[in-house]
Amino acid sequence: MEAIQAKQEKLIQLFRSAPIVQSFGLQLSYRDGSAVIDMPYNPNYDHGYHQIHGGVMATLLDTAGWFTVAPHFDFWIATVEFSTRLLIPAEKEALRACGKIVRLGKRLAFCDMEVKNSREQLVAVGSGTFSATSVPAKW
Repeated sequence: MEAIQAKQEKLIQLFRSAPIVQSFGLQLSYRDGSAVIDMPYNPNYDHGYHQIHGGVMATLLDTAGWFTVAPHFDFWIATVEFSTRLLIPAEKEALRACGKIVRLGKRLAFCDMEVKNSREQLVAVGSGTFSATSVPAKW
């Protein structure tokens, strides 16, 4: 368990250095082994009807899944595929995404992810497959 927590701490540092994280204002934490991604509301990510764009939801889902799975491998992780289901519109509100491992194999991991709004309503759900590559991880 300590090895996973040490990797999580290193991943938080890696996360903070990513330009997209800085642009979106994202924050990463871990709770009960799951990555939790918080995003404050930013009107720059709205579509023409002034709701948060679905592409932002997809980004949050993928990020939550990737960072949930990554501490369990010693190699860089690649997203193989993920699905996004948009359930209700999000409008002028902070969002939180989290991941939950469904199955963890030697090279593949399967994760379910969700995005909730500040009222704890389920905004989007997804699932993803993540694969360990041959590139050694730096965490």
